[in-house]
Amino acid sequence: MTNSKTILVTGSTGQLGQSLKAIARDYPNCEVVFADRQQLDLSETHSIKDFFQQNSFDIIINCAAHTAVDKAETEVELANKINHLAVQQLANIAKQYDSKLIHISTDYVFNGKQCRPYIEADDVEPQGVYGRTKLSGEQAIQNGLKTNAIIIRTSWVYSEYGNNFVKTMLKLGKARDEINVIFDQVGTPTYAKDLAQAIMSIVQSDHFNQVSFKTDIVHFSNEGVCSWYDFSKAIFELNGIHCDVFPIETKDYPTPAKRPYYSVLNKAKIKQTYNLNIPYWKDSLRQCLIGLQDLEK
Repeated sequence: MTNSKTILVTGSTGQLGQSLKAIARDYPNCEVVFADRQQLDLSETHSIKDFFQQNSFDIIINCAAHTAVDKAETEVELANKINHLAVQQLANIAKQYDSKLIHISTDYVFNGKQCRPYIEADDVEPQGVYGRTKLSGEQAIQNGLKTNAIIIRTSWVYSEYGNNFVKTMLKLGKARDEINVIFDQVGTPTYAKDLAQAIMSIVQSDHFNQVSFKTDIVHFSNEGVCSWYDFSKAIFELNGIHCDVFPIETKDYPTPAKRPYYSVLNKAKIKQTYNLNIPYWKDSLRQCLIGLQDLEK
């Protein structure tokens, strides 16, 4: 990308938003504006409208979402506002102002009953409110913005920022001698920094910088496969924490929202289209743990 581009990142205080902020200085040809809920509240139609009447961007990267999977089961209206209706509004705004849109979606659009990695064209069948509202957001983009949008489905996101599985395990591992972790849900962790770098690679790519391209869906996570049990074992081993981990089944740890048993994403499409090299999940976990130690200093 030769010319400077103005980029908006919504949800700037979330894991991906903060990860994008951490690497933005590595892209001097991009003027990146980070908006949190105070500047741009995706649960309020007027907030979105007012914001874009005062600001215009070449690219919108929508990292904002209602991601509290269990809370979404009771906060149905709020989840729908943020994950669906606001996304529909962003798609309309992108079309109106001739902006390109990158939107982050989720593996929860699938039912989790498959036994091979999900490709983008596989049938969708979300099992809860979070997945249904995220799917509605995808469909709003596909229906309202036929060109110049990319939907990136991802899974099991963690980072140095906010609340996530890695930080929860580190806290529990230091406080307890033993814990129980689910072993019959299988997927792939995604280090938010790797996803952030993939997004910026897309922004810089020839494909994305065409005058027009067909709106599309791609999948991104780190490479490899593991269960939550495997993930927690790796966190402890890499961090030198001595805590016994015992595998349990999903039925032994009931939650308000159903989790997919299998949500491994096939990433061939994004790798081929944007010439990406994606790190192995355990290597990225190691980098995150180093990053967390640096933040504590």
